[in-house]
Amino acid sequence: MKRFGKTCRRYAPLLICLLILDGFFSLLLWISDAEAQGRLTGLILLASIVFFAVIILILHIKETQKQALFQEFLTEPDEIHTEKLLRVVSESEGEQLQILQNVLMGNQEQIQQMSDALQDYEEYVEGWAHEAKTPLSLLTMLLDNRSEELSPPLQMKLDYVRSQLQEDVTQILYYARLGSSTKDYRFEMLDLEEALDEVLEDYKPLLEEKQFLIEKRNLTGEMVYTDWRGLQFMLGQIISNSIKYSTEAPELTVSMWHTDTADIVTIKDNGSGVKSYDLPYIFQKGFTGDATDSRKKATGMGLYLTKKMAEDLNLKLEAESQWGEGTKITIRFPKVQ
Repeated sequence: MKRFGKTCRRYAPLLICLLILDGFFSLLLWISDAEAQGRLTGLILLASIVFFAVIILILHIKETQKQALFQEFLTEPDEIHTEKLLRVVSESEGEQLQILQNVLMGNQEQIQQMSDALQDYEEYVEGWAHEAKTPLSLLTMLLDNRSEELSPPLQMKLDYVRSQLQEDVTQILYYARLGSSTKDYRFEMLDLEEALDEVLEDYKPLLEEKQFLIEKRNLTGEMVYTDWRGLQFMLGQIISNSIKYSTEAPELTVSMWHTDTADIVTIKDNGSGVKSYDLPYIFQKGFTGDATDSRKKATGMGLYLTKKMAEDLNLKLEAESQWGEGTKITIRFPKVQ
């Protein structure tokens, strides 16, 4: 109906011309025969309005058909759709249509090439990440089974290198996955404490080096509905962030509580925290805040990827922080009906 109204407004000058012409003929009738003019004026006006309505209806149908064919052409500018559209446009429009088709086909070819290149890149990155896990596994096995042959300072350094490499590999792997068009998430009810314990085990060398005090509140038997690998990745990045920006006597508290609409997990540390003017940007890609010694080494990717993962899993991620007092990250899991 809205499109029909636009058609009427577009051709309104035609109706005005018809009415002016009717007035002219009525004047001629009045000059020649005033009595006939009185009888025929209404008929002439009615005929003109009907004629205008029929013309507008025909034009509206053609415009609607042309619009539909044009939308199909924009979606798939191949020869078939181009030929269909050429049948309902004028010759001059047809020439412009041919130019547009060439441009669109060229763009589609470039898009396809870029899509293929991106897919090759994603496959390469994922393959590289999986290949990189093999030497990391060997390093872990060496540290676990031959630790007595290593001096404590050397073992601590190797543990640090292993943990850092593991985190970097995990980040790049999930960065590639989050940008992929295909996702392999498996949503199910998961034991939150079990997932957390596995992540804490991965970061155990760094947590012990910093002498973290870990406290778990109300986690026993708690279940959340999400993807296992996605959940562990988020927990790992948040804990890694707490380790990077820890201060003396570091503490990490993980707790859970419930509302009518959500299951809420909070991860709180007593680290350096974030300044108030930086807080709104901590989930942005590449953001590292003030260039302190610890933040100079940061990539600004950890919390960014955590936020992207939360969006993929339909979770809500929030952050609170006070400079010099620590940071609290909240993950809201929607209630399963």
